Amino acid sequence: MNIGILGTGFGAYHASLLKQMEFVNRIVVFGRNEAKLLKLKEELGVEITTSIEDLLSDPEVDVIDLCLPSALHKTYAVEALRRGKHVFCETPVVLEPEEGRELLDAEQRYGRRILVNQFIKFDYAYEYLEQATRESTYGQLLHVSFRRETAPVWGDLGLSAIAANLMIHDLDAIAWLLDTPLPTSVWGTSGGVDGQALVHASFANAGASAQLTVSSQMPEAYPFTVGYEAYFERGKLVFHETNAADGEVEANLTSYTSEGKTAIPVMPNNPYEKSLRHALLSLQNGTISQLSLQSALKSVDMASKLTNQLTAGTVAL
Repeated sequence: MNIGILGTGFGAYHASLLKQMEFVNRIVVFGRNEAKLLKLKEELGVEITTSIEDLLSDPEVDVIDLCLPSALHKTYAVEALRRGKHVFCETPVVLEPEEGRELLDAEQRYGRRILVNQFIKFDYAYEYLEQATRESTYGQLLHVSFRRETAPVWGDLGLSAIAANLMIHDLDAIAWLLDTPLPTSVWGTSGGVDGQALVHASFANAGASAQLTVSSQMPEAYPFTVGYEAYFERGKLVFHETNAADGEVEANLTSYTSEGKTAIPVMPNNPYEKSLRHALLSLQNGTISQLSLQSALKSVDMASKLTNQLTAGTVAL
């Protein structure tokens, strides 16, 4: 396969992953910063270009890997589809549900697919939770609480941006587990600081409920933290992961049942690499993918509803 990457930010990381994939032949990276492009060419041996038109019109490029800011995703995804190319897109795929409907229409019109980097579906601890839910390992899932906490180091993650840009990954997981539950309530505060927020949201369907707590206002000494607590009919799963500034990662996954407490080994993996590999092979082979645009738009719709309430200053949906 031949891959065209739009963007030299996270696109640089994608390029490093693609270089390790045996079925990828050419990698062409578009960017506006020539210094970044030259560095990528020197370090990875990829092709580079400052012309997005040249890349999109290259007849040998099979897939456009879209790593531009989210506000640009719809424009360039549609253009790539129109040029006969499939798209792998970073998340969030779009910021508004209406843009998502335009992408669905474009998929049908041009006969090409968009797959979205819902990488949380390839994170081992979340894969284990989904499998345990699907196979009723501990009985029926009753309730799951997710959390995601970070110091303010990622730019604007205030009340108007946090749902689409920080909560989106856990919203992907909630939609995956509960099959598009309805938001039932949301509460949020900026704590008096622009660009930061603390948000708590609840969701439910006929058989289970979920909660999500996220914060972008943790002290700088606090490590990036994710986790969940999942309550089943016959047990409980607890996952906790911290990522320190020095790169040290601590992750623990534990089950509690009538038979006692069991530490479940957290298998080392790279969910970004697994997501990208899965998507490209699915596009190459024409197989069904759990990273479909339809799947990703479920969490986009949830994020949009939460954002509307958070910015309106209300606490209930």
